[in-house]
Amino acid sequence: MAFTAFASSTAAAEPAVRKRSWIALILLLPGILYLMLFFITPLISLIFTSFQQPVIDGDIGQYSAGFQWQNYTDAVGQYLPLILRAFGYAVIATVLALIISYPMAYFIGVKARRWPLFQSLLLTLVIAPFFISFLLRTLAWKQIMSDEGPIVVALKALSIFPADGHITGTPFAVIFGLTYNFIPFMTLPLYATLERLDVRYIEAGSDLYASPWTTFRKVTIPLSMPGIVSGTLLTFIPAAGDYINASGDFLGSSQTSMVGNAIEANFLVLQNYPIAAALSIILMAVILIIVGIYVRRAGTEDLI
Repeated sequence: MAFTAFASSTAAAEPAVRKRSWIALILLLPGILYLMLFFITPLISLIFTSFQQPVIDGDIGQYSAGFQWQNYTDAVGQYLPLILRAFGYAVIATVLALIISYPMAYFIGVKARRWPLFQSLLLTLVIAPFFISFLLRTLAWKQIMSDEGPIVVALKALSIFPADGHITGTPFAVIFGLTYNFIPFMTLPLYATLERLDVRYIEAGSDLYASPWTTFRKVTIPLSMPGIVSGTLLTFIPAAGDYINASGDFLGSSQTSMVGNAIEANFLVLQNYPIAAALSIILMAVILIIVGIYVRRAGTEDLI
């Protein structure tokens, strides 16, 4: 009798479970269609483009379907310095953004809790750069750091800079631009984690006679690790593929070009679409490998 009752209740519950599954699928359908239309389809097209070959006796920019693996070897052989430079700049900018953002996020998320209005104001100041276009912000810094700008003029007046010294077009300017533009991407995840930090853990460290540095290293850092990992990913990934800051039209020069600039030039100027597509695939693949290793080493696989 008990088995019969259990079987009846299970049979009655199956339609409800099936109905919930259909509802979940319907709710997911717009997102699935969006991903297929704006991510998967362009990615497949990019992969096919990376294997194309030039049309014999064709015009510049004319290619046909093929399976030319040499596009990848040519891309790496020709642009390897730019690829390495892009990841080098991205790593430095990410580290600098973390060093700058962590104290700021800690103050906003932990120390400013007792003043909610002040905390909201500081958080608004962090996201304020998003109210202005990325291009306009970078262009503004180009004017500030130009040879006629106040920084260079003041440094030359103090004899710190030589007469022909300049800031724009140098690695410093590019890394500065990357760090400045992506600091909010580092600060917000750190704030979201630190704002939920239970300060009683920190107080317990002090009660156990741990120094402030030991408490920070043993308690605060591990508890804020999800925010650190999220912030570094959100900063490193776009910084590695950035082509605005390193462009000669903004803060960079031909000596500071990154792989993003090579992709832009091959797509829009040289019309070498297979090489541009191959560089894009290489960039995505290397970033995925680096991110996978980093997340596994950080012990936060759930973030992927």
